[in-house]
Amino acid sequence: MTRASVTRVAVTRVAGGPSVHRTPVLPLTVGLGAALLLSLVCGVALGSSGIGLPHVLRLLGAGLTGGRLEADEAAAYAIVWEIRLPRTVLAAVVGAGLAATGVAVQALVRNALADPFVLGISSGAAVGANAVLLFGAFASLGVWAISASAFGSALLAMTLVYLAARTAYGLTPMRLVLTGTALSYGFAAATTLMVFAADRGDAARSAMMWLLGSLGGATWGSVPIAACTVLAGLAHLGCAAGRLDALAMGDETSASLGVDPDRMRRELFVVTAAVTGTVVAVSGAIGFVGLLVPHVARMLVGAGHRRVLLVAPLAGALLLVWVDIASRTLLAPAELPVGVFTAVLGVPAFLLMMRRRGHAFGGRR
Repeated sequence: MTRASVTRVAVTRVAGGPSVHRTPVLPLTVGLGAALLLSLVCGVALGSSGIGLPHVLRLLGAGLTGGRLEADEAAAYAIVWEIRLPRTVLAAVVGAGLAATGVAVQALVRNALADPFVLGISSGAAVGANAVLLFGAFASLGVWAISASAFGSALLAMTLVYLAARTAYGLTPMRLVLTGTALSYGFAAATTLMVFAADRGDAARSAMMWLLGSLGGATWGSVPIAACTVLAGLAHLGCAAGRLDALAMGDETSASLGVDPDRMRRELFVVTAAVTGTVVAVSGAIGFVGLLVPHVARMLVGAGHRRVLLVAPLAGALLLVWVDIASRTLLAPAELPVGVFTAVLGVPAFLLMMRRRGHAFGGRR
């Protein structure tokens, strides 16, 4: 059976019948891309410092073309290019990464309630990040200390989950979920103990901010690493879209379609863990993006992973850019954790989807 046949059969089986796409994919993708570009400009223009949009556009143009600036524009230029722009770009990268890995993890464990954090990677990263924030560990790494420590502990968590979940028969969805959940509780307990043991109140507040997700520490140094990892993950998942369709149908079906489920599951585990560990290391644990956006994408374009993986990253990037704008402008100059806003949006949206699409969440057809 050819790869195209595998994709057609699996898409039909995933959708529960003939594949019907409610929204044409190409116009939707172009529209989301245009909206994302406009949102990136808005993300740079909006803030507490009151730099107008025309001035922001002029500063962006000067930075891109090497144009001259007046001496009194130096402060505004630094705000736009060194603070707002890397933060907005990183928000888009993180949103795209979380949405794409959410799609992959839901296929990996065949569970509509799965998200990138179900494997315990984010909880493991939190231990490393809080070791820096609360106790000054790895201070010699300077501005890279938090990201490096969080990513290192995320890799350790990934290794522990893999070793604990694997059996002589390979990785199974249920064991992955149970192992990831159990270790998440353990990592969360370790993080809580570290917060209680810290003797500085401001450090505990910083740790809590990181646990709820924040893009306030974005720099141009962190953007390329996160962007390259997310793009590589997206490319890999896009090439594996047909096999994802088959895997989502179960091991027997995927094997009959020529896809080795155990090998595919190991492959997805490594890819999703690497992307999740990278984005969590630079942004903290931002919830609901990887859970909600894949379901929205499927509602729009159907269940085929090739289409979903075109729409979900753009939708995730768009969502997180505007959530970040809200987190830093609504109570300016104070800043709220990004995860607070994603939860405020995600909880009612998810409950509404459960009521309207009950068959996809364990209800009756």
